[in-house]
Amino acid sequence: MNKVMADQAPEPVGLYPHARQVGHLLFLSGVGPRSKGTKEIPGVTLDSDGNITDYCIETQCHSVFKNVKLVLEASGADWSDLVDVTVFLTNMKDDFKTYNKVYAEYFAENQPCRTTVEINALPTPIAIELKCIATINANNE
Repeated sequence: MNKVMADQAPEPVGLYPHARQVGHLLFLSGVGPRSKGTKEIPGVTLDSDGNITDYCIETQCHSVFKNVKLVLEASGADWSDLVDVTVFLTNMKDDFKTYNKVYAEYFAENQPCRTTVEINALPTPIAIELKCIATINANNE
């Protein structure tokens, strides 16, 4: 089992790798929209106490998809290798329509299985996180 740490992707917020390769499968840890090397979250406005005062789900979607791509590339995989995507949204009612529109732009060619779940919070002040599984050549080590 290979651990993958993607140099270009945001640092994990805990003790875990960006991904693990097991045989021909690549399992990505939860990926959010944060920017590398900073606590900045594209599309999120925080108050002085770190509480969300405003956010743009469309901006967060583009950022999280970019971060997934970075982890895939660091693993020797690409977007077309994704086979399963679990999406966590903190506000299904307000955000699903926009997220679904942006998702369709990124997945027009490759259409992995998808599950979308509403949760009441994520570990950082974000509105979306993806958990992905991809196929990969077992010789990419």
